[in-house]
Amino acid sequence: MNKVNRPKRIVIIGAVAAGTSAAAKARRNDEEAEIVIYEMDEHISYSGCGLPYYIGGKVANLEALTPRDPKFFRDKYEVDILIRHKVLSVDPAAKTLVIQNLATGETFADRYDVLVLSTGATSMIPPIPGVDLPHVFTLRNPLSARTIRTFIEEHQPKTAAVVGSGFIGLEMVENLVDAGILVSVVEKLPQVCPFVDPDLAPYVEETLVKKNVTVLTGVAATEIWPGSVNLDDGSTVDADLVILAVGVRPNTTLARDMGVVVGSTGAIAVNTRMQTNLPDVYACGDCAETFSIIDGRPLYRPLGSTANKMGRIAGDILTGGSLAFRGIAGTGIFKLFDHTIAASGLTEKQARDSGYDIVISHNIKPDKPEYFGGREMVIKAIADRKTEKLLGVQIVGYEGVDKRMDVFVTAMTAGLGVSDLFHLDLAYAPPFATTKDPILYTGMILDNALHRGRDIITADDLMATDPAEIQVVDARVAKQYQEHHVDHAVSMPHGSLREQMAALDKDKPVVTYCNKGTTGNAAQNILINHGFRKVYNLSGGHKQYKACKKCHEKKQ
Repeated sequence: MNKVNRPKRIVIIGAVAAGTSAAAKARRNDEEAEIVIYEMDEHISYSGCGLPYYIGGKVANLEALTPRDPKFFRDKYEVDILIRHKVLSVDPAAKTLVIQNLATGETFADRYDVLVLSTGATSMIPPIPGVDLPHVFTLRNPLSARTIRTFIEEHQPKTAAVVGSGFIGLEMVENLVDAGILVSVVEKLPQVCPFVDPDLAPYVEETLVKKNVTVLTGVAATEIWPGSVNLDDGSTVDADLVILAVGVRPNTTLARDMGVVVGSTGAIAVNTRMQTNLPDVYACGDCAETFSIIDGRPLYRPLGSTANKMGRIAGDILTGGSLAFRGIAGTGIFKLFDHTIAASGLTEKQARDSGYDIVISHNIKPDKPEYFGGREMVIKAIADRKTEKLLGVQIVGYEGVDKRMDVFVTAMTAGLGVSDLFHLDLAYAPPFATTKDPILYTGMILDNALHRGRDIITADDLMATDPAEIQVVDARVAKQYQEHHVDHAVSMPHGSLREQMAALDKDKPVVTYCNKGTTGNAAQNILINHGFRKVYNLSGGHKQYKACKKCHEKKQ
C-alpha cells in the first residue's frame, strides 16, 4: 500500500452494516487514520433482518440484535461513533460537514479527507389518510421494533393488517400469527410475494391460507381508521394494528444536495471501487446501487449481506487497497412458517425483457428421502438456450432450500452451464439429500431439453396454446385423471400408453404429463422413440399446472 497517499481523516455517515464494515476494514489497513462515524439512530451495527423475530418473541431481548455499541468500536478499532448525530450538509469543495447533535440541538462543523456515505434506506409510506395514527407502524430499526412489540403487549390487538407482501411483510405476518393475532395481507400487485414469479406465488399463498391468513391481492389500501383499513375495491379489513411494509427507498437526500449522481434505480451510482462521481466521496450499503452478475443491469438490493460486502470494499479502497465489487446475483431468502422461499438471478419476465431465448424447468423433488422426513421443494430454473447458463432460480420448499440455492448461485457466479449441474459431486447421505439431488435433477431436465430433444413446456405456455393445435396426454393412472386433469387432456396411463398411442397423430405436437414430471418424461420418451415428431413434457406436471391455473383464474 502507498502510505503517503493514505487519508488522515475518514468520516463515515451511517453506522449500521456498511458503515461499520468500512470503518473496521479501514482500521485493519491503517493504524494512523482518524475514523469518525456519525449516526442519526441510537443503535448501531444491528441485525435488521432479526427484528420481526424480536417482535414475535422468538428473539427474547433486543440486545441480542444490537450486540455492539460505540464503546466496542472505540476499544477495539479506535473508531469514534457519535450516535444521535445528524449530518445536515456537506460541502464537497471545502470537504466540510455541518452536524447536529439530536440530543442537545447543538450544531457544529467537521472536516474530512475522505467521506463515506452509508446513509441506508427509509421505509416507504403510502400517501393515504391515517398513516400517522398510533396503531400504524413501519419496521426499519430496533427502535421501531421495540415500539411495535410494546404496542402489542400493552394493547393486545386481536386483528392486524400487513400492507405489502415482501420479505418484511411476510416475516411480520408469521410473527403476528404466532402471537395469536388474526392477520390480513393487503397486496397491490396481483400476487403475494413479488419476490418470486407468478407461477410460484400460489405455493406461498397456500402457506398463508393454511394459517388462516386472509390474502387480498390486486387491491390497495386507501385509508386507515382506528380498527380498520379501507381498500380501493370498496371493502374493509379489520385491523387493530397496521404494519406498512410496501418497501424501502435509499436515503439519498444528502447525496443529491452534495451533487452526487444517483443511478437509474434511485440509489447512489458507484463504480466497482465504491467511488461516486465526486473526488474522495464513496458510498456503500442500502443507499448505493449495485449491478447484476447475470446481465450487468443496475440493481438495488438493500440486504445486510450486500451492505457488509460493499462496506468492506469501500474501507479497503480508501486506505490504498485493491478490492473491487464484482456485482451480485440478487439472492434473497426468507422463512414463512414451515416454508422457505428463495430466489436469485433474473425473473422470467426480466429474462425475456433482456432478450434472452429461455428454457424453463419446474422441478418438484423432496429435499431428502421420504423415509427421513423429506418434503417437496419446487425449483424453477431459467436458462439461456444460447449460452446454456443459468439466468435465475427460485425455490419454494421446507428444509434444504438454502443449501440448494447457494449451489445454484455459485454455479451462476462461476458461469457453469446447465449440463455441469448433473456432474457436481454434492454431499449425500439420507438425512441430508437424495441420491440424485434436486440440483442434479434440474441440470438433467434442462440438459435434456437443450441437447437431447426432450422439450419441456410450461403450464402458462400450454394454457396459451390453441387446443386444436396440440394433443395432451395424461400419463397418470385413470383414477387421478378422473379426479382432475389438464384441460383437453386424454387419459393414456404410462403402463398402457404403447397400446393406446395409435389414437394419436404422430405429426401433431403432443404434451405429456404426470403429477410432477418424471412419468411424463417417461411417456415422452416412449412417443419420441415411436416416431412422434414433436413431444413436450409439461414442466412440473399436474401440480404446477394447478398452481398456474390459480394465477389465471385470479387475473380473470
